[in-house]
Amino acid sequence: MTDMTTAQADGTLERAREGLWQAVCARDEDAAARAVFAALDDGADAEAVLLDVIAHTQREVGRAWAENRFSVAQEHSATAIHERIIAAMAHRVPAPPTEAATTTVTVACVDGEWHALPARLLAEVLRLRGHRVDFLGAQVPTPHLIAHLHATAPTAVALSSSLPLRLPTAHSAITAVQAIGIPVVAGGAAFGVDGRYARLLGADAWAPDARSAAGLLARGLPRPAAGAVRQSVDDLPHLVDQEYTLVTRTRRQLVRNTLAGLEERLPAMRAYSEAQRERTAEDVSHIVEFLACALYTDDAGLFTGFLDWTADILEARQVPARVLDPALVLLQKELKDFPRTLGLLDQGRDTLRRRDTRPSVPGPGAPA
Repeated sequence: MTDMTTAQADGTLERAREGLWQAVCARDEDAAARAVFAALDDGADAEAVLLDVIAHTQREVGRAWAENRFSVAQEHSATAIHERIIAAMAHRVPAPPTEAATTTVTVACVDGEWHALPARLLAEVLRLRGHRVDFLGAQVPTPHLIAHLHATAPTAVALSSSLPLRLPTAHSAITAVQAIGIPVVAGGAAFGVDGRYARLLGADAWAPDARSAAGLLARGLPRPAAGAVRQSVDDLPHLVDQEYTLVTRTRRQLVRNTLAGLEERLPAMRAYSEAQRERTAEDVSHIVEFLACALYTDDAGLFTGFLDWTADILEARQVPARVLDPALVLLQKELKDFPRTLGLLDQGRDTLRRRDTRPSVPGPGAPA
């Protein structure tokens, strides 16, 4: 079989990427399948097709959505096409006999995490490398995961999450799995580009991508001592101030009060359509959720990074980033007795102010 380097050198993977991208843009599943299977027929390694063609194209899809070139529906369509092609590949490309497998790996997304494609790609890579794999899919409640692990006794668990909002849930899952003596490899964008949140939450290992995760699992991970149940404050002593807990418990009230305050400050909101009101409520809710997550991790960069990203998304849709600041001001008033929270909100406002001082750059189609 042609290896990845040869396939890259003769252009096989590049042709597959171009064909797949054109197909998902046209929502043409048949053309997408032809692009992928042509690469396999030309000798490309199945793992390379999964990671250097399908995963690559999925990242381009995410970038197109962020830049307002794809709608949410288009992004979902592309993801669904990729999922069906991966399933078809699993039946087309044989894996080594599982009887010879020395490890069994359970691959799952944390509860609340619907982005299952990265975990699915990992499961397929592990299967191709000869591991026995249990892929549990998206949004696996921790009690269900633990019950499954008791029944199957895998060598390791690979836990995936794309959204930082799921970090508190991921923490609970990590500690619960380790308490029954099974090591956890954490992966996905939620854990940070450098794995800082995987380390913070006590995961046994972190992998930046599927190839790295497969390498870690092939080398083996030491099993944690069973029965040792850690509390959240054991890893995160700052939680003793209860700010995370109190903000989380009052999240709905905070969102309602902030929306009411925005209507008073911004009279134009009174003329919003129902859809605009819903979108504004979603934006405020996300601000509060990321604020709570930053309190959980005690990492201001998580909150300021979210605001910076949100500002980019808004500006790609011709909405000025400064619209976020009034919501932060209102939250400061609501949470005036929470010193750590106020510090995060101050840093968030500083992030938005720094954006206002940047030189303006004409957007696509704008006059220079």
